[in-house]
Amino acid sequence: MAVLILINLPLGLLHEELERWTGASPMPIHKSIGICVLALAFVRLCWRMRHRPPSLPSLRPWERRAAGATHVLLYTMMLLLPLTGYVMTSAGAYPLVWFYLAPLPKLDVAPGSIMAVAAGSAHRVLGWTMLALATGHIAAALRHGVLLRDGVLARMVPWPISGADPTNLYSRRRDV
Repeated sequence: MAVLILINLPLGLLHEELERWTGASPMPIHKSIGICVLALAFVRLCWRMRHRPPSLPSLRPWERRAAGATHVLLYTMMLLLPLTGYVMTSAGAYPLVWFYLAPLPKLDVAPGSIMAVAAGSAHRVLGWTMLALATGHIAAALRHGVLLRDGVLARMVPWPISGADPTNLYSRRRDV
């Protein structure tokens, strides 16, 4: 999810500049990745509802609250960003095709309608909001992994981290 989001944010936020530089529109790829993010967000949300993450005893109470709020906002963004993009695309002239393979139906949204304009505005604001959240999330993960070395980063990455005990990610003491 993180890789898809980190690829898609610059494609969307810088699409005009990218089109000027390359001569090709990144929007078909941006839309396709957005569809993937939406589908995976639903799968991830369903999985998360059935599987609670283990507690983080190494975190202070304010860090736990901040982490919880950030995760709620990230899940919200993973759903709202693609949905507003879908509404906005439905009002546009171009087709919605997933990676040039499968055409997807468009919603009945008139170009220039209040819904289309609101979706476009929301999509831009949510894109910048997602960028800020992702940047903060990455900064916090690096703080835990590099400075604190408290095992929190080891929980987040899909590969083993040298020196982290996979059976007890919280066994390392805080050096800072």
